[in-house]
Amino acid sequence: MSIGRIIKGLIKHMKKLFRSTTDKSLGGVCGGLAEYTNSDSTIWRLLFVALIFAPFPMIFMYLLAWIIIPKN
Repeated sequence: MSIGRIIKGLIKHMKKLFRSTTDKSLGGVCGGLAEYTNSDSTIWRLLFVALIFAPFPMIFMYLLAWIIIPKN
């Protein structure tokens, strides 16, 4: 089996990141991250809220993710 076939097989079975259309409070970014990582969306929301007060403005990261990540 060639490496090319192995890589194509792995890419075919990779999960894709989408914004959630069912588990959303604002744009579905945290819900999408929770679905992608099989975790609770509340953890992602708390993390984003906590990081708003970090030196790097997390609100801009959230808005950027809202724009970049497609809907499911």
